[in-house]
Amino acid sequence: MFLRREAVPFAFVSEADRFRSNVTPPPRERLSRTQMAARSLVGLTVVAGLAGSLLFGMPALQPSKAPEKSQQSEASEGR
Repeated sequence: MFLRREAVPFAFVSEADRFRSNVTPPPRERLSRTQMAARSLVGLTVVAGLAGSLLFGMPALQPSKAPEKSQQSEASEGR
């Protein structure tokens, strides 16, 4: 069997990186007020969650002083 190959015009290949389309994409739709409000509420919820976790998590990350007297149960005292 004999494979037939067509020649590739190298001028077209070299111009491929400079190709500009004359077709313009359709304009983007503007967001409605409800969509803008929903997106801002989601953003505020995320920011509030991060701030709250930082606020409540910081005391747990602080090094605490070791208690001077270790805690023991009443049963271990021999009573």
